[in-house]
Amino acid sequence: MKKDLHLLLAGFGGQGLLFAGKVLAYCGLIDNRHLSWLPSYGPEMRGGTANCGVCLSDEPIGSPLVVAPNQLIVMNQPSLEKFVDAVPTGGIILADSTMISMQVARSDVKTFYVPSTALAEDNGLKGLANIVLIGKLWKEYSFCSWETLIKAINKSVPASKAEMLAMNIKAAELGRDF
Repeated sequence: MKKDLHLLLAGFGGQGLLFAGKVLAYCGLIDNRHLSWLPSYGPEMRGGTANCGVCLSDEPIGSPLVVAPNQLIVMNQPSLEKFVDAVPTGGIILADSTMISMQVARSDVKTFYVPSTALAEDNGLKGLANIVLIGKLWKEYSFCSWETLIKAINKSVPASKAEMLAMNIKAAELGRDF
C-alpha cells in the first residue's frame, strides 16, 4: 500500500503548478490508484494566483477539494502566508526559498526550504522549479516509485515539447538529490 497524497500546490500563474499537478495525477493513473486533480487560477493566469489540489489514494476520494493538505508545495510568499496554517500537524511543507524569505514558525510540521528556482536556473532548467519540488516531495514522502514518477513525466510532456523531456527528468533528479 502506497502513502496517500493530499497535496496543495500554490504560487503564481506561469510557475507550472498545474503541470506539476498533472504529473502527480499521472502517477496515480499509472499505479491504478484513485485520484483527483483540481486546478484553480485567478483571472489572469500568468502572474495571477494559481493553485492545484491533487489526491492519490488506494481508497475512494470523497471530494477533490484539498482543504487540509498533508503536503503543501508553495512557490511564492503570498501562497505560504495563505496556506501555512491549513497543513495539519505532521504535514510537510516544501517552499521555494528562492522566492520566499519567510520562515515557517510552526514546529508541528516538517518544512523544507528548497531554492528550486535558483537550482533550476543554475542547471539550465529555467522554468522547471516546479519539477524540482516534485522530486523533493518524492524523496521526502515516497508517494510512488521513482519509475512511476519518470513514466508520469514522460506521459505529461507533450510530443510537441519532446525536447523538454530530459530537462524535466533532470529537474526531478535535482530535487530528489537536494
